[in-house]
Amino acid sequence: MSVLIAIFLGIVQGLTEFLPISSSGHLSVFQKVFALEFKAEEHLLFDVLLHVATLVSIYLVYKTEIKTMLKDTFEFLAGRSSNSEREGRVKPSVRMAFLILCATLPLLLVLPFRGEIQRLYTNLGFIAFALIMNGVLLIVSTFFTGGRKSEKTAKLSDAFIVGLSQVIATFPGISRSGTTITVGLARGFKRSFAIAFSFLMSIPAVIGSLLVTFISAVKAGIQWASLPAYIIGMAVAGAVGYFALSFLKRFILKRPLTHFGYYCLGAGAVTILIAIFI
Repeated sequence: MSVLIAIFLGIVQGLTEFLPISSSGHLSVFQKVFALEFKAEEHLLFDVLLHVATLVSIYLVYKTEIKTMLKDTFEFLAGRSSNSEREGRVKPSVRMAFLILCATLPLLLVLPFRGEIQRLYTNLGFIAFALIMNGVLLIVSTFFTGGRKSEKTAKLSDAFIVGLSQVIATFPGISRSGTTITVGLARGFKRSFAIAFSFLMSIPAVIGSLLVTFISAVKAGIQWASLPAYIIGMAVAGAVGYFALSFLKRFILKRPLTHFGYYCLGAGAVTILIAIFI
């Protein structure tokens, strides 16, 4: 893999991983359009490093929340509870950890079908359809203004349903952030909580995907000659991802997702043309 390809894919990954427009769909389309000269199965380590960059970006934006959640949850599990917890009132940070765990469980449904889903990444017709459906979802999200639920009041059933929407987002062309934020708002989440929960709940999913891909990378063999390009692409993805996530976090608090929805409709239409003529 050349350094230029690694930088290009790092930019695409960093931008589209967090913006609600589907990173998987865009990467597949760009690889087709520009005929990128590499086989994805030969560069699985690069995919692993892009996942690491994603985790770093999320951590930098939500490091205070993550540190508090981990500290309070470990203390809770170790029995070092505060007075309020001994009185039956669990800290919001601990409730958030259990909500995230509950939202992650539906991803187990994907495991038996992982191979079939992976094959869709080369099907531009399906990706075009998925991008259009993603655009429709983002436009419809305007009707869900959210409610008052937060980590203090959201139920495990709410988290599980949002987790089910994350399963749908494993298909290329469907945005994970756009889907989970929309469903969170539909379940009555406060807008700020829907955004935070969407990205924090992605951490276990990204770690799981990272581990599975890393095992596949080791089995397939690592292209050590491409390692410098991988690292540069990873750094680019992390930097771009950090700014994209920071931007989206502020943007969604004040504006609807319809702008991204119209973009996805256009991207889906263009992908149909690409599938026909390229």
